[in-house]
Amino acid sequence: MFIVRNVFHCKPGKAKDLVAKFKAATPHFAALGMHNTRILTDTAADFWTVVVESEVENLQEYVHGVETRMGNVAMRDAMAGYMDLVQGGRREIFHVE
Repeated sequence: MFIVRNVFHCKPGKAKDLVAKFKAATPHFAALGMHNTRILTDTAADFWTVVVESEVENLQEYVHGVETRMGNVAMRDAMAGYMDLVQGGRREIFHVE
């Protein structure tokens, strides 16, 4: 199993808007092979940081889901315009030992 952590650095004051988008999209993550998704916001990190963390069984299924996610109309609608809210970020993938 792997933990996939997407770290987003939002534009000032936009973290709450990004959280709302991820809350709307989270029910659709299972189709991408992502389970037990958590949305985290900064307490002691850089300001306006949002982290979306999920468990995936295998990376091939996850990569395929990411490549085809825009075919899911509900997911596309939930995440529409999210790039207008972020300045940058990164993806971290960890193997669970």
